[in-house]
Formats: sequence, structure tokens, C-alpha cells
Amino acid sequence: MRRNRKAKIVATLGPASGDVETISALFEAGVDMFRFNFSHGSHEDHRARHEIVRGLEKKYGRPVSILCDLQGPKIRLGTFNGDSAVLTAGQEFVLDRDQTPGDATRVYLPHPELFAAVKAGQNLLFDDGKIRVSVESNTGDRMVTRVTTGGKISNRKGVNVPDAILPIPAMTPKDLVDLEFALSLGVDWVALSFVQQVSDIEDARKIIGDRALIQSKIEKPAAMLDIDAICKASDSVMVARGDLGVELPISQVPRAQKEIIRVSRKYGRPTIVATHMLESMTESPMPTRAEASDVANAIYEGADAVMLSAESASGKNPVRAVQMMDSIIKEVESDPVYRTLLDAQQVTPRPTPEDAICNALRDTTAAIKAAGTVTYTKSGSTSMSAARVRPTTSILSITPELKTARRLAWVWGIHSIVGKDVHSVDEMVSEAVTAAEREGFAKKGDYIAISAGLPFGESGTTNLLHIATIK
Repeated sequence: MRRNRKAKIVATLGPASGDVETISALFEAGVDMFRFNFSHGSHEDHRARHEIVRGLEKKYGRPVSILCDLQGPKIRLGTFNGDSAVLTAGQEFVLDRDQTPGDATRVYLPHPELFAAVKAGQNLLFDDGKIRVSVESNTGDRMVTRVTTGGKISNRKGVNVPDAILPIPAMTPKDLVDLEFALSLGVDWVALSFVQQVSDIEDARKIIGDRALIQSKIEKPAAMLDIDAICKASDSVMVARGDLGVELPISQVPRAQKEIIRVSRKYGRPTIVATHMLESMTESPMPTRAEASDVANAIYEGADAVMLSAESASGKNPVRAVQMMDSIIKEVESDPVYRTLLDAQQVTPRPTPEDAICNALRDTTAAIKAAGTVTYTKSGSTSMSAARVRPTTSILSITPELKTARRLAWVWGIHSIVGKDVHSVDEMVSEAVTAAEREGFAKKGDYIAISAGLPFGESGTTNLLHIATIK
């Protein structure tokens, strides 16, 4: 089940893809990580899907990564008489603490934290940005706004606040319950929604510990203001273009995407580009030309993975969507311009032995035209550092830890396997040569470049580069 591409595919599971036959077909079509969206579905739904995915691992002998995506804080309006109202541009509209149903002049806002944070001159967006208002005054329990973009508004529509950092935790009570359940299953990654600042990540890490790695979803302008620190504090990053495209002017989203990918590469944090990638395939068997270009551009930009949401969770063509994404990635990676762009985007080595070795590994692989790059890793750090420099060959990552192999399964260029512990350089070379032949990386007479750390078995000690010949 070796993928013949370096960029990876993430697929969301849902009503259209919850059975063993469909999940198996998705994996065979090219999925490297399955996303469990905890905004939808019961714990029993997620438990059943988890068992199916782990069963696939045993069937195919290939680690599979699972991402638990927490819902995060959702800010919503109250209800309306008749379930809806029509707001007109230019009119006054009041948000207050009165729980009675609203109308075209006012509505209940059940979030005191908004009254504490929002100031006159700031903007609020309702229903994914379809309706926009500007705040004129805020007394702490009554907010007077002026409608700038009108339309029909209905019960409990979402509220976005692009101009303020809200004093709310990144995880709600629901998220905390979902998180403990997901960790009890043994998920590999936890995605935090609506990350605003580094403290959101630090708070989550106190709870999660080393039970899973943390992925920060960048979907608020506040996160873009401190993107360096957020990327550095995270284990990986998602360019969550749904809400990001609501709170940022839509024209700024492509630039933000490039910036997030660039900064993530700087710190060696793998990235996923998500939302609306092949959206039309929710209904249609074919994507639009623009969607195909969107997927391709994310790969040209150096993203580690691209993600399907509704396309695979609730769409009519989940397997076909994965197949299409797989073919687009392969087409990009066969383009000589792709390699040129990756080389042009090469990041400056950090002043660490690990980066020095991995940069030398990349140069050595190219110089000797190695058939494969092999990394030995316990925590995953060596393999991620190798992926950061984007070598010309795929990376055969060997680890004695199944949880590490799973965590690395979606990272650019990595073919992750579980191998035995080694205790000497000779044993390491022998294991690397055997694995490279067995996994189809190299044949007799080929060179492979091997990176590891001495002493063996200690995390964060990458300091060895070795060239071996397949005999």
C-alpha cells in the first residue's frame, strides 16, 4: 500500500462513509488520514469508525492516522418570532440579554463574553458572513449595531467577530467530553478549532499531554496576527478556509494560505489545506476546473496534505473524490516545475544537529541519486525534520513505536512503517536495506541514505548520516 506520491490526502468520515466497505474503498483510493468531525455524529458513530480504520491497519499492514476535530466554541444568536426576520441595509439592529424571541429590530445574544469584548466600530457577521453589522455602541448588556449588508436571518445562526480576540477558551465543555472520549479510543491527532492565541494551545496540551499531537486550525484573523508563535507552539497546522474566509476579506484568503504554509515549513510543522477543495463533487461526479486548480495550487505551494470535508462525509461521490484528488496530486508532482518550486521554497536550517543532518541528507540524496531516504525515529522528530527539507526521494520512516508510525502517516513524503529496535550501526544498516527492498524503495545496486540518532532509542538525538548500497 505504498503511495506513489509525496503529498497526502485527508478524508472526513460521515453518513456517506461510515461503513466498512466505503472506508476500505476510501483507503484503497488513497486516504492517508481519516478525520472524525466531532461537530457531527455520536460517540458510538466515531467508535465504530475507529474500529473499522484500525481494522484496515491490520488488513493492509500499513499505519493509518486518525484526526479528532473538536467543534470549538460556537457563538450563535437567539430565536426569532416566526423563526426568521429580514434585516435591511442601513437599519438599526440591537443585540441584547432579553431571552424573548426577536424580530427585525432586535434579538437575544446568549454570550456575555461578546458584550465584554466587542467595542464600537467593530464588525459582526451573521450566518457565515451573509449578513454584516457595524457596532455603534455597547453598554455591556445592549449592543446597538447598524446593518451594512442585509438579508434574511433565522434562528440560532452563527456569529463571527473578526475584529476582536474573544475571552473564551478554545475548548467548550462539550469539547472536553469529546476530547477524553477520543483520547480513550487512541486517536493520533487532535485539531483545535478557532485558535486565537498560543495560550489556547498550551491549555490543550496540559490536558492532552503526550496522548496525541495537536493540530491548530487557523480560521480567525487574530491567529494570523501571531501566526509565527502559533505555528511554533503547534505540532501541525490546518489552513481552515471556511471560517477564515468568513472573517477575512475573501480576497485575502489565498495570501493567508501561502503565509500559513510558509511559516509552518519554517518551524517544521506539517500543514493541511482544507475546505471546499472539491466541493462540487458533493453532488457531481466531476469537480470544476477551478477546484482542480485549487488542489493543484496547494500542492505547488508545498502543503503536506489536502482535505476533503463534505465531499467524503456526506457527498454522493466520496470514493470518486479521493480518486480525483489523488490524480491531481500525481499530475502536479510529475511536473518539473513542482520540484523547482519546492527548491525555491527551501527553508533555512535551524541551528541544531538534527537540521544540519537532515539538510545534508537532502543534499546527499540528490548528489548520489539515492533510490530512497531512510529515517530511524522514536518520537517522529527525525522523520518530520527530513520531510521539512523536501528531499527528492520519498522517506522510508522506520520506528519501533506504532503510535509514532500512525502520527507520521499523513506527513509529506513519508512512508511510515513499524520496525524493530536497533542497537548498533550495523544492525541499523541491515534493517534499513531490508526494509527499503521489501517496501519497494530500492533494488540491488542502488544507494540509500540513512539518518538516525546515537545513542539509539533516545528522542531528539539525530546526529548520524550513513550511505548504504543494496547488495
